Amino acid sequence: MLVESGRPSEALAEYERSQVTDPNRYRSLYSAGHAAALAGHPDKARYYFSRLIELAGSGGPRPEPQQARRYLKSN
Repeated sequence: MLVESGRPSEALAEYERSQVTDPNRYRSLYSAGHAAALAGHPDKARYYFSRLIELAGSGGPRPEPQQARRYLKSN
């Protein structure tokens, strides 16, 4: 909701906080990477997207790993 309302930095902080209590949650990793990319933190985006890909393995039909791979390839 924070990303959608144009506050990706705040969203990133919340996703990072959630990683402390609930680490390696699939949607949280993707959303943290997405928020980081929108907030202008490419290092953090690469970190979270890399962790997502590691967790997802081949990723199957889900779009998140595919989007993460595209981001990593272009950045």
